Amino acid sequence: MQNTVDTKRLIELTVDGRSVTVVAGTSVAAAVLMAGGPTRFSVTGEPRAPLCGMGICFECRVTINGVPHQKSCQILCEPGMDVRST
Repeated sequence: MQNTVDTKRLIELTVDGRSVTVVAGTSVAAAVLMAGGPTRFSVTGEPRAPLCGMGICFECRVTINGVPHQKSCQILCEPGMDVRST
């Protein structure tokens, strides 16, 4: 059995200035992790990442298209989206 990806279902977005391609239905949190970065940094500079995956812990907050404090685990990627984790 061959594992293929339907290229019509691929979405390209930018995460911290890097181009990332994901399959439609991927959360922004997953895209940030795929880009190799944390979702944010604590006040002491420690990298943070999604913890609960259901929008309760707020560890996944990012800026999406200029709007800060978006819960990346609750938002699906959209074409052309600009995500900033810092």
